[in-house]
Amino acid sequence: MAALSSLASKKIKKKTVLMRIDCDVDIKKGVILDDTRLLSSISSLKMLLKNKCKIILVGHVGRPDGHDLACTLLPIAKWYARYLNTSLQEYMSPFGGWEIGKHVLLYENIRFFMEEEQNDAAFAKSLTENADVFVNEAFAVSHRAHASTVGVTKYLPSYAGLHFIREVKEFENILDNPKRPLVVIIGGAKIDTKLPLVEKMSQVADYVLVGGEVADHTKELIKVQQDNSKNKRSMVLVADLVESGLDITRKSAENFVEVIEKAKTIVWNGPVGQTGKNPVTEQGTHILAHAVANNHAYSIIGGGDTLSYLRQHRILDKYNFVSVGGGAMLEFLSGEKLPAMEALKK
Repeated sequence: MAALSSLASKKIKKKTVLMRIDCDVDIKKGVILDDTRLLSSISSLKMLLKNKCKIILVGHVGRPDGHDLACTLLPIAKWYARYLNTSLQEYMSPFGGWEIGKHVLLYENIRFFMEEEQNDAAFAKSLTENADVFVNEAFAVSHRAHASTVGVTKYLPSYAGLHFIREVKEFENILDNPKRPLVVIIGGAKIDTKLPLVEKMSQVADYVLVGGEVADHTKELIKVQQDNSKNKRSMVLVADLVESGLDITRKSAENFVEVIEKAKTIVWNGPVGQTGKNPVTEQGTHILAHAVANNHAYSIIGGGDTLSYLRQHRILDKYNFVSVGGGAMLEFLSGEKLPAMEALKK
């Protein structure tokens, strides 16, 4: 199998680097509510700046329909300027954007251009015209075959960023050689992407704990597993839901905690109840969050709603690895090939 080309293995000096970042963060009235994804680009950014490179950052926020200024990257530009303790000024280019100090540029929201999601070849080439090298530091969008994730790799030497590589290694370890018992917690509401994950993880993990809306849709999968029990490796436990369907029952949460306490590795994606609106529907997530945080198991957390909840309750730092990937994490663990990752293989 072709190896993933890594920035860490290549000494890039005095080059202009086009870097795809993940900056799709929650912003309210110009204020960034969670900068976890932005921080994931910093290790690569600092390495390149130390090597006297000029960097062009490319990213997106939201799902704009054309040039929607509600999705401007100006708050992102201000964040980088503060983090790098440097100045900020508008930058004139075909894409618009900002100059952050003397060595960093940030193009305006790349999804303002419909050619981005179409992976248009001419558009991808135009992104690369002022660059010598491409670095992908946006694992969270690596399941998208877009111009700034896949198309540009046809025109420049291309490498995975430092955090991107760590994401891949973390999930490869989960699939290949985890410390056991391995417990996977799956919640949230993206039924179409999470049901395949339940099925895949049932062949890899020792226990799969299912909550959230996906719990109701897992019953048939359990029946199939029971009918083919000789092929089943793990125990899949599906939570009972409260009457409203917005949380798991306290008894189910307590049963899950008993399993969590046995774990040596824990992977969690998606809250098991509705978060952010009503504390009553957060009981199950609260119980599991503290059970995982208090365990000595190696813990990996992913999914925007889950991260927001843990950060809000100030326990995110008790988890060993925070993945910036939501959909990309799910697809990788489900055995799918990620287009942007495949484009970086040599």
